[in-house]
Amino acid sequence: MAELPDDTDLLFKALADPSRRKLLDVLHGHDGQTLNDLCEHLDMTRQGVTQHLGLLEASNLVVTVRSGREKLHFLNPVPLQQIYERWIAKFEKPRLKALSSLKRRLEKGND
Repeated sequence: MAELPDDTDLLFKALADPSRRKLLDVLHGHDGQTLNDLCEHLDMTRQGVTQHLGLLEASNLVVTVRSGREKLHFLNPVPLQQIYERWIAKFEKPRLKALSSLKRRLEKGND
C-alpha cells in the first residue's frame, strides 16, 4: 500500500476548495503556467490566486520551476495517486470482481 505524505490533512484541505481544484484542472490541461496565466481562469485577485497556489505547493500538489524571470507551475499527480491507492482502489476491487463474475455467468448462459 502506498505511503501517504506526513501531512495528509493539508492535502485534503487543498482539495476541499473549488478554486484550488480548478487550478489543478487548469494545470492538468496545460502544465507549466505562470501566475498571470492561472489568474485568467479564476475570478479573483492575483493575491487570492497566489494564496491558493501557496497551499497547493505546501501540499505538494503543485511544484514550481524558475525559468528566467518567470515562475512556472506544474501539477504533481503523485499525492493524488497515493490517495487513490490508499482509499479508492481497494473499494474498486470487489466491484470489478463482481462485474467479472457476472460477465462469466452471462457468457455461460449463452452457450
